[in-house]
Amino acid sequence: MKQYLSYLFLVFTIICFAQESGTNSYFDVNYFHGNIARHNDDILHLITGHPSGFIASWNKKTFGEKAWQERYGYPDYGISIAYQDLKNEFLGETFSLYGHANFYFLNRKIILRIGQGLSYSNNPYDPETNFRNIAYGSRILSSTYLMLNYKKERLFDRIGLQAGLSLIHNSNANVRAPNTSINSIAFNVGLNYNMDATDPDFIRNDEEKKFTQPIKYNVVFRSGINESDVIGSGQFPFYIFSFYADKRISHKSAFQLGSEVFYSNFLKEYIRYRFIAFPEDGLEGNEDFKRVGLFAGHELFISKFSVVTQFGYYVYYPFDFEGRTYIRVGLKHYFNDKIFAAMTLKSHAAKAEAVEFGVGIRL
Repeated sequence: MKQYLSYLFLVFTIICFAQESGTNSYFDVNYFHGNIARHNDDILHLITGHPSGFIASWNKKTFGEKAWQERYGYPDYGISIAYQDLKNEFLGETFSLYGHANFYFLNRKIILRIGQGLSYSNNPYDPETNFRNIAYGSRILSSTYLMLNYKKERLFDRIGLQAGLSLIHNSNANVRAPNTSINSIAFNVGLNYNMDATDPDFIRNDEEKKFTQPIKYNVVFRSGINESDVIGSGQFPFYIFSFYADKRISHKSAFQLGSEVFYSNFLKEYIRYRFIAFPEDGLEGNEDFKRVGLFAGHELFISKFSVVTQFGYYVYYPFDFEGRTYIRVGLKHYFNDKIFAAMTLKSHAAKAEAVEFGVGIRL
């Protein structure tokens, strides 16, 4: 109960922040009710009810003061908090904080929100008190939410309505086992409130000239910690060295091609475990844990940020772990034209391997 009251206090704080923020902002709150997706038969015992909760957000509108805003249809950006009761005694509740962006379609009647942040689980896996919760191996989780809404502003003075569908994904990305993850699919309905009586007109910039860049070369170092799916096998650091070329073909897009070396120390322990526990695998116990991959990717530029998607294939693969192909998705932030930081998720299909934190240089 104390945690719930604390979260209501956060909602009040966001409302006050929105009111103090002044021009061109609005606040919205959405109630949701839905189902846990059955993406893995191992979580059937955790699907016993219909999760519900709320998402409250502060949003800052854009009107074209910068060229990228018009390029993307004058999106909003802001912060969200969410509370979710998963209606299962083993899963408990989650409390989340996100940064988000809203993109508009169909004459600004349809809004797609993409939020990324962290969740806190009040009842994660515990080998003695909560061994049935195989979804969350840690209290702190990576969380993503999508919201597709029909939105109407200013129906009653500054108050508007919205309704649609939401997807909330919580996972710790194998930072600690177990990590089956939970996906909630829900219907949401809510209110929005504009802080200003009227909005300014959108700024229409002159047609932009075609933009390209010569091929650039990138060096990236990524690291973090993760654990295999064997519960209690331990967390280990990993190190990834990536080298790639990119070609920017427009203000929005660049294509990438490169290679990288993976030093995934958790595989050392996993190879040893398989060697001892499963002699029928025919392992010698000293197989090389390193991997080398080739990848192709795309980068979508939004102001100083960009969204990265990459598809890779291991060309050096001495030990079989989750298959030879992998996917990487995430965000980059450019401090200037050359230096950037990145946070990405690497997975094999829908099976996450690690959250990666990286720094790089683009020459």
